[in-house]
Amino acid sequence: MFTKPEKNILHLGLKEGMRVADFGAGTGFYSRACSMRVGYSGKVYAIEVQKDLVKKLESEINDWGISNIECIWGNIETYNGTKISDHSVNTVIISNVLFQAEDRIGVIDEARRVLKTDGKVLFIEWSDSFKGMGPDFKHIINQSLAKELFEKRGFKFEESIAISDHHYGIIFRYE
Repeated sequence: MFTKPEKNILHLGLKEGMRVADFGAGTGFYSRACSMRVGYSGKVYAIEVQKDLVKKLESEINDWGISNIECIWGNIETYNGTKISDHSVNTVIISNVLFQAEDRIGVIDEARRVLKTDGKVLFIEWSDSFKGMGPDFKHIINQSLAKELFEKRGFKFEESIAISDHHYGIIFRYE
């Protein structure tokens, strides 16, 4: 694990009762961290395109005894692919998935669709390839490209955050 979800989500101001969408949830590191912050009255949607990861995460959530995470088998690149209602979440987390997306704009548009007005995106991405663990150099999305992609879709840059030696983070707001 190159990033620390518990530390990174502090920049989001999550509170009891909020709703969070974790795009490309994978094994649920961010989903679990967020579930603790939004509490019993909050909700975390863990969206993953790989069905085996969804099943694994559902099993682990059961083992953890967490009731406020809903696993969704969905496609974050397509309109309504997350199956989440329009303008219903406070925060979207997009961590280490945009470099893999065939339709980057589709991912950003889906985040915009599900976010409430004044909602935030925690965007985390590889800044380089680390001993073959990161993406191929040609797939890296640098910070300036990330800002350009999000700003062209109606998001405002809020702040850059330190993540790790091989990742960067940006908070965007949708107004």
